[in-house]
Amino acid sequence: MKFTLQATDKQCRARAGLMETAHGTIETPIFMPVGTSGTVKAVHQHELVDDIGAQIILGNTYHLYLRPGLDVLNRAGGLHRFNGWDKPILTDSGGYQVYSLTEVRKIKEEGVTFRSHIDGSKHLFTPENVMDTQRIIGADIVMAFDECTPYPCDYSYAKRSLDMTHRWLKRCCERFDQTQPLYGYEQTLFPIVQGSVYPDLRARSAETIASFERDGNAIGGLSVGEPAEEMYAMTELVCNILPTEKPRYLMGVGTPVNILENIALGIDLFDCVMPTRNARNGMLFTKEGIINIKNKKWEADFSPIDATSDLLADRVYTKAYLRHLIRSQEILGAQIASLHNLHFYLWLVGEARKHILAGDFLAWKNKMVVQLDERL
Repeated sequence: MKFTLQATDKQCRARAGLMETAHGTIETPIFMPVGTSGTVKAVHQHELVDDIGAQIILGNTYHLYLRPGLDVLNRAGGLHRFNGWDKPILTDSGGYQVYSLTEVRKIKEEGVTFRSHIDGSKHLFTPENVMDTQRIIGADIVMAFDECTPYPCDYSYAKRSLDMTHRWLKRCCERFDQTQPLYGYEQTLFPIVQGSVYPDLRARSAETIASFERDGNAIGGLSVGEPAEEMYAMTELVCNILPTEKPRYLMGVGTPVNILENIALGIDLFDCVMPTRNARNGMLFTKEGIINIKNKKWEADFSPIDATSDLLADRVYTKAYLRHLIRSQEILGAQIASLHNLHFYLWLVGEARKHILAGDFLAWKNKMVVQLDERL
């Protein structure tokens, strides 16, 4: 993987760059739609490309390991061949999913023993076998296996967890470097900064992560319940330490406002289930603010979802019709709302990139964050 920094805003740390991978070039800053089980929920692959403008999607190691399973993925020739997506893919390591299985997992130095949420079967994830699993899945960018600490989290636990995450990272790197990709193209490994909301732990983790000199770096353990101000403070601290010539990925973030504020702090890549999950519940993100399409005020609003959008669904379907679909729990409602929200997120990072390249990002961002938070 090659990363080229094209521009940095003179008034903040926002950056525009190009990430070259085996499955194509990604323009940053970028948002990655989440395809947990090999699919972005309710969205076809051709819609991701033609309507949404997605350049890279995310897969989840934990879910893909359980279903369809590694044998099927291997026989298919990897996730790209299995799901028909020929652009870049990033897989997270499953650490966050295992973290969320609080009642059915046990963390040790060797790794994490957990029970499947599907059938209760027992499994073990180690740094080594998670690297092997991501080799089989075949993502362009794979993530190190880490422990994501909860919020709030006491200092002593955060420190112990961080030290183990760093030991696990060494094992991940050794296994990754000892093995070869399986499908004829290169993969790259990103380490993950942890440390909860403790500045000294975050700083130490960022320095440790940077010392491994991988092609890119990630920041994990944020957007897990802490106030936005703490998220921004930790992101700023870490971005001041991580090398500028490598891409920075903030995991699991977030709202449109979160994304713009973190772009201003120097983040290049984002992912979050919010645009699709909230879409299925009737929440639409727009340039003017947030719409809860279930509200009665939209019942007889026969205007397009967004007349200014270049997304066909936004111009063809009305707010009243989408409200009817969502309230009736029709599958088409989830499809239209998911298309709208993902298109909006990709539009937003695309506009951010244009303004970074034009040199007026900060003024545009400051205006946008006020609008984006409005409830319509």
